[in-house]
Amino acid sequence: MSGATRPKRPIPRSYRETEIGEFVSLHRSPDEEDAIRRDFESIVNMSPAKLRDWLETDESKKVGFTRRGEAESVGRQSARRILEIMATPADDLSQADYSHMKKVIGYARRHLAQRPWGDVTRTRWRWSLMNWGHDPLVGRGGGDSGLG
Repeated sequence: MSGATRPKRPIPRSYRETEIGEFVSLHRSPDEEDAIRRDFESIVNMSPAKLRDWLETDESKKVGFTRRGEAESVGRQSARRILEIMATPADDLSQADYSHMKKVIGYARRHLAQRPWGDVTRTRWRWSLMNWGHDPLVGRGGGDSGLG
């Protein structure tokens, strides 16, 4: 099967493509939105100020995948989107915002399940999670980042 490509799955009509190429559901129930917000608020444990400060560090810039033609990693782009979402009242969140929140939740859960052994304070694993708004060394609500 070398050289063969899989046919793309059709996109359901209940989805649309955003300006950045993500496909988002057009229909979420209020209960689904509430659950996504709760999970997002639980996973994102860095305050906006801590996240903004983190983005200025060399460590933040050292980790993550950068798409061809882009200057910033996917994780750092996500952090900027997280900051926008955190500044948006719940009633004003868009379906694209909810889709990004689900992406953040999934990323953090997958990476938390892959925690390396030992002290993770100065690891790329931790730094990558922090680019997605989660510092595994602090509790909910954003505490000391352990960098200084």
